[in-house]
Amino acid sequence: MELKEVREGASRFFVPEAERIYDAPVFYNPVMAINRDISVLAVDVLKPSRVLDALSATGVRGLRYLLETPAGEVWMNDIKEEAFRLILRNVELNGGKIVKSSNERVVFDISGKKAIVSKGDANRLMAEKFRYFDFIDLDPFGAPVEFLDTALRAVKRRGFLGVTATDTGVLCGAYRNACLRKYLAVPIRGELCHEAGLRILIGLVARYAAKYDLGVKVLLAYYRDHYFRVFLGLKSGARKADESLSNIGYLWQDKSGKFWYSREFLPSESNAYGPLWLGELKDDDFMNSLLKKSQEVVLASNKTLEFIRLLSDELDVPFHYDTHAIARRHGLEVRKLAVIMEKLEKMGYRVTRTHFSPTSIKTDAPFDAVLDALRGL
Repeated sequence: MELKEVREGASRFFVPEAERIYDAPVFYNPVMAINRDISVLAVDVLKPSRVLDALSATGVRGLRYLLETPAGEVWMNDIKEEAFRLILRNVELNGGKIVKSSNERVVFDISGKKAIVSKGDANRLMAEKFRYFDFIDLDPFGAPVEFLDTALRAVKRRGFLGVTATDTGVLCGAYRNACLRKYLAVPIRGELCHEAGLRILIGLVARYAAKYDLGVKVLLAYYRDHYFRVFLGLKSGARKADESLSNIGYLWQDKSGKFWYSREFLPSESNAYGPLWLGELKDDDFMNSLLKKSQEVVLASNKTLEFIRLLSDELDVPFHYDTHAIARRHGLEVRKLAVIMEKLEKMGYRVTRTHFSPTSIKTDAPFDAVLDALRGL
């Protein structure tokens, strides 16, 4: 395959030449630079010793963990032979010296740090490394579901997970039956679909973790472009698992656009969406550290800092109001977001913009108050 050299963060690496990224023999998506920026910042803040990038492709994410964070041992794994060979080449390009080698695993030294490049099924590797990793990154093409069980057994009981889902059509209700099969949840369509999809993903991980007497703490969860991304801290113990499950519940929405939700194991009303996570989508201390780090380092994308600021400022309450959708439902004139926000603040409510939609707000105001603000009352 023909290759070209690319730079991202502190790493240099080769990627396949292709007219479309999906046609390349080894996948690399430059749009995901923001995802990788935030992941590198997160690992820098969390300071795990042993990191696994379970589905590495070109190896760029693992390389950036090696070169830009304190992680002392980074594993990069892929099942494809072409990817395995390309990762080997990319590690050498960044100064890696071979220490030990076999057909399916090569150990490198990079400035005193250990890089292990592995070829094989990610589930098999994680099954072999029980409670070994401090941080596991799952960034698959599509759903992460098939890797969750082994990841939750390979990560330490007080370790961390980074989970990406790119099957947004499934989580956002375009393929309802697929969501039922994969995520064991009923998705919603319409203006709440992205936040609900993100919360369905978190809810599933929380339920998987509870089987192993593990609770989850959401450090950061967000939606962007074509994917959902979640960073979770694990908490050991049955009580912690029970606490996490207490944040599982259901969502309802009527034709007016009004929504409501309830924390309960089974829905008490019909036409419920879920089960899904109703807890927080970020941890303030983690976000403050992430924001501080993002201002101290060189990022691959000039949009990363702006996005982190938006996430940091966002009011952390379940679900949001899309002002355009509500105005359309009620035959109202669409007003500027700043005007609506100002009216709600004068009423005594908290309100911010949200990353889920440029026409939406997060607020602790009830639906009727939001409707009054849209009417200009």
